[in-house]
Amino acid sequence: MRPQSEFEEVRRLAAAGMNDCEIARCTGIPRSTVRDWRSGRRDLTDRTRSRVGSVCAVEHDFGRFPASDYSYLLGLYLGDGYIARSRRVWKLRISMDARYEGIIDEACAAMESLLIGQRAHRLARTARCVEASMYSKHWPCLFPQHGPGRKHERAISLEPWQQRLVDQAPEHFIRGLIHSDGCRVVASDRGVRSVRYHFKNRSEDIKGMFCATLDALGIGWTRPDDFQIAVYRKASVARLDEFVGPKR
Repeated sequence: MRPQSEFEEVRRLAAAGMNDCEIARCTGIPRSTVRDWRSGRRDLTDRTRSRVGSVCAVEHDFGRFPASDYSYLLGLYLGDGYIARSRRVWKLRISMDARYEGIIDEACAAMESLLIGQRAHRLARTARCVEASMYSKHWPCLFPQHGPGRKHERAISLEPWQQRLVDQAPEHFIRGLIHSDGCRVVASDRGVRSVRYHFKNRSEDIKGMFCATLDALGIGWTRPDDFQIAVYRKASVARLDEFVGPKR
């Protein structure tokens, strides 16, 4: 969102009699933005912010996205997702274990739910790795965490509209994170069957999102080492089993 000072400067120049093109040249602000501000439309909503600063220049209504599908796909993207330029569009790629066809199906269904009318693709990269992907010019707008370099080497934070969707569907966000960078382990602790969950990621920011969402759900967690978050307590494991469970 552009600062209030720029908005006030545009209004001042307009009052002085300058037209949209002159104001745009003088301030460096896009002419379309100047036009909107002169007509009384200020970039205070999620919809307008998307259009003013978006890569695709489309006015997205993020609030209309299915919260469950978006939150799940966001979790997958933060774990094993990548957005790459492909000619005039972008390609969202999520690398997945070929053994879990149910998770691959779920990822493709989430993509198609967000961008209705488009088809997700799956490609076997190796005997054990499948890439679920979809082409669209909108991916950098839907996942503004996209940027150069590895995720753990740069700051990662959610936009307010993303946080609102996650708050509506926190279970699906956790499910996506665990399906990408987590696992459910059945161990034998001195002959006693023990179930636990592990989530491993090198980004402190992403681990922070995972833990904050667990806290919101009332699920206890521990941190055995720098990269790993674990859920051991029976009540917390049982709660995770309600919406995550064994990978399919």
